[in-house]
Amino acid sequence: MATIAFIGLGNMGLPMAKNLLAGGHRVIGVDLSPANLAAAQAAGLELAPTAGAAAAEADLVVTMLPAGPHVRAVYGAADGVIAIARPGTLFIDSSTIDVDSARAVIAQAEAAGHMMLDAPVSGGTGGAAAGTLTFMVGGSETAFAKAQPYLALMGKNIVHAGGPGTGQAAKICNNMILGISMIAVSEAFALADKLGLERQKLFDISSTSSGQCWSLTSYCPVPGPVPTSPANRDYQPGFAVDMMLKDLKLAQQAAASAGAATPLGAQAAALYQLFSAAGNGGMDFSAIVKMMQGK
Repeated sequence: MATIAFIGLGNMGLPMAKNLLAGGHRVIGVDLSPANLAAAQAAGLELAPTAGAAAAEADLVVTMLPAGPHVRAVYGAADGVIAIARPGTLFIDSSTIDVDSARAVIAQAEAAGHMMLDAPVSGGTGGAAAGTLTFMVGGSETAFAKAQPYLALMGKNIVHAGGPGTGQAAKICNNMILGISMIAVSEAFALADKLGLERQKLFDISSTSSGQCWSLTSYCPVPGPVPTSPANRDYQPGFAVDMMLKDLKLAQQAAASAGAATPLGAQAAALYQLFSAAGNGGMDFSAIVKMMQGK
């Protein structure tokens, strides 16, 4: 049994921590939200007042935080995780953050004698609860091998993407594809409506021909063809507009840093920014079809 500090017990973090607890480990939780702490305690987690206090007892530290500055602060502060954890402690950051921050924090951790991975996830809150997340992992082979038994309790697909920062690179590249393809599928359905083509007919044709993609066949943005898609639940989020916008902005930041041309990614970010600014940030990202329909 390992002692695990889990920092960030929100909609994703708490179910991930619960799966580690169910795997037989001692889990110490940290969060700034009283409601999240109460839910964690009710689930059987121990609580600590600070990230440093939790890390001082831990063999493994897992973080699930909102953005790069939060990760830098939790790990790099004078009283943070890197300074307080015992040498050789394994760190896994499952936040989705900018590549530069991921690489900087990993370098800081390794310089202090720790092992660290950037390991963002895909699969949403359902995957977090079911333990079926996909982990995209960046870092050393040694750290990856040590982390695998713990990642396997939280996820089904665990991919070592390469060195530090490549987990974040994989996540933002994947979600840029997703954001662009959802807009394309939404435009197609909006055009079909205008041309008098039934939505189910378009789905039946495109889902079995060259227009096939995940945004169409698994997450169709209009009600009907895919009963499990958020379109059939009034676009209650599995993955919110503002979360997609965050990832598209991270992709644009990375593209600028790397000198890469991503014109469709830039346009997707601009469209989701407009849609969010109109008050739709909490809807599922597939609701972008409403913008394509002129609603």
